[in-house]
Parts: sequence; structure tokens; C-alpha cells
Amino acid sequence: MVKKFKNVKESQITITELMLPSNSNFSGKIHGGYILNLMDQIAFACASKHSGYYCVTASVNKVDFLNPIEVGELVTMKASINYTGRTSMVVGLRVISENIRTGETKHCNSSYFTMVAKDENGKGVAVPGLILTSENEVRRYARSIVRQKQGRNRSSRFRSDTFNINEYIHLLEESNSKIELKK
Repeated sequence: MVKKFKNVKESQITITELMLPSNSNFSGKIHGGYILNLMDQIAFACASKHSGYYCVTASVNKVDFLNPIEVGELVTMKASINYTGRTSMVVGLRVISENIRTGETKHCNSSYFTMVAKDENGKGVAVPGLILTSENEVRRYARSIVRQKQGRNRSSRFRSDTFNINEYIHLLEESNSKIELKK
């Protein structure tokens, strides 16, 4: 029997991986694409564990690489369901690196993956809701709702069929651009 609601803790996942030279870029730091791949994997695992279904990535919200990750460091990723819609979930991710020799840790990244649960035919399927048991869980859920509304507003304002250049041209006045509109 599928649960109608689950506690956040029931779906949380943590993974730790040693960063190897084969995953580094030309400057000797761990390649951001490799970290994104790991983040997508843990988001999938967390969402699938929560929903009980195969999940796909619908979107990734704001990926900021805050600190570089060095070869030889341990990287720990923590994933948690922050929000549930009808078929979608927002998975909050936190990436921390640890220098094995010194024990020093760095917050390297936080991001939000929207995942959608799919049935055997690739159709969206309803997911269990969340039981929110702390102020922090309520804060994360509310933040996801606000972030979704802001994203929809951002997308609709800049659609090519509704964009009004006169409303935004002033934003380019001190930018590193040169406007030469063709008529």
C-alpha cells in the first residue's frame, strides 16, 4: 500500500565519494560537470525513494559553485524532499567537501532539482505528500512555493510574443553591450 504522506526523513539520502584525478579539470579541481552528474543521481535516488517510482529531472534551479573541490577530498551530498506537488517533487541538495588530512569542510554547492515521478508508460504519477515536522521543513516547503511562482513569472515576462522592449531597455544602459537594432 502506497502511503498518502511521508516524513521528510523517510526519503533523505546522503552519499560520500572520494574525488579522483580522473574527475578533475585542466586546473586540477574537480570538474563541475562531474559534480552536477552526482547531484542528478542523488536527486533521482531521493525522489524515487519518496515516490516509489522512476523519476526524471524536470529542472534544476540555481547551481552556484561556491568553493572548488580538490582531488583527494571527500565530497558528501545530502538530498531531501523539500516540496511535493501532484507528480513533482523539489529535492534540496547540499554539497560539502572535506579535506581528509585536516578535517576542514567547505560548503561547495546548494541546489534544487525538480523531479517528476513516472509510471511504466512514462506518464506522470501522483506522489505522496510531505509531513512537515519542523519549522525548517515548513520554511523549505514555503520557499519552494515562492521559487516556483517567481519562475513562472520570470518565464512569462520574457516570452517573445509578449516582450515589450521599452520596459527593459533601460536595464542595458550601463551594460557591456551595444544596441544596433535592425528594422
